[in-house]
Formats: sequence, C-alpha cells, structure tokens
Amino acid sequence: MALTFTFDPDVTPDLHDGILDLWTDVSNAGGAVGFVAPVDRETVRPALLKHLADMAEGRVRLLVGHDEAGKVAATAFLALNTHRLMTHWLWLYTVMVHPGHQGKGYGHDLLAAAESAARSLDGIEAIRLTCRGGLGLERFYGSYGYKEVGRIPDAIRVAPGDDRDDIVMLLPLL
Repeated sequence: MALTFTFDPDVTPDLHDGILDLWTDVSNAGGAVGFVAPVDRETVRPALLKHLADMAEGRVRLLVGHDEAGKVAATAFLALNTHRLMTHWLWLYTVMVHPGHQGKGYGHDLLAAAESAARSLDGIEAIRLTCRGGLGLERFYGSYGYKEVGRIPDAIRVAPGDDRDDIVMLLPLL
C-alpha cells in the first residue's frame, strides 16, 4: 500500500506527536537524522520545535506521508533560502521513513513527493541536501538522481573516534 503525502499540512497535536514518534524511532534505528541512538522523545522535541517555529515564520515547509492506517510514516522538511542570491534552490532536511516501512520503496516515493513539492514553488531550480557518510546514503540519493557535489571529510562526529564525511548532494529541477 502506498503512502499518502500532504504538503503543508495543518500541524495538529496528532501530527506533532506522529512526527516526534517517527523522528525518535528513526534515530533509535540508526537513521542519520541529527541524533545518535539511544534517544527519547524529549531529546528530539527541541529539534522538532525549531522546525515548527521555522515553518510558522515561512522559512520551512513540511511534507508528510501517512500509511494506510493514517499513521505518520515519512517526512521531509523543505527549507527555503533567505539569502537573495540563493533563492533559486532549497534545502531538503530530516528526510525520514519509519523503520517498519523500510524496503517498500517509500524512500523513493518520499523523494518524488519532495521533488513535486519543490517544483510547485515559484523559482525553485534545485534541491540540495547533506547526508552522513558511512551509511550508503549517497548511493540511495544517487539512485533517485541526486549528484554528489561536495564532501567534507570527518565533519560529523558520531562518537569519539567515529568521524563521518558530510556529503553535499544536488538534484537539478530544470
């Protein structure tokens, strides 16, 4: 069963809790979404609140995917550039599919929905994202058409002695 995606949904208490649960579950499954396991909801909550505050200010847009039971199963945040010389591209952040849905093609569905959302915004010509090295994420994004355009060695410290590359990827929309 496919996910149902909504761009710019109303953030209800249920949606807020669903995103918080998703982010916590993805983090605890080893997902590279800003945390290192183990985490709990209260550890993740400030990051979600920052995204929601940025949404309220119009700098960030939310894409959410619900499964057939109506549960939050995937999200991505699209961050608009405020610098006048960079408003023609946006950042894709916190791209997540619930671990229970891995291997179903939902990651590609989420990227397709994010591309569609970006294309719906006036003047957006590319999507840019960063990913953590050492997990094969650059191959995943590359399979959707993203190209690696930069790499900063050892920029992400997961733990003492475990540094990972910060990989910059780009998907042109023109």
